[in-house]
Amino acid sequence: MEQPRIAFTAVYLRAQHGYIGFVEELPGLNSHGRTIDEARANLQRLAAVVFDEERAHAEELISGKEVVREAFYLQLHARAELDA
Repeated sequence: MEQPRIAFTAVYLRAQHGYIGFVEELPGLNSHGRTIDEARANLQRLAAVVFDEERAHAEELISGKEVVREAFYLQLHARAELDA
């Protein structure tokens, strides 16, 4: 079974010693690399770790409790729609 995928917006800035990357929709999630490919790979790995840690924390929080778990959908607007 294929794992679900979520699309985010990664931004890469040229810096003095390579690239800095961050995810617009995830405050505090940023990384760097000597090349844009390295910055991209580092950012993807870090995002996966953050999501895994958050899931583990949630599992710990709800362990033994009666919960309702459901898919959560959010309508995102294209940047052009927001700027209009």
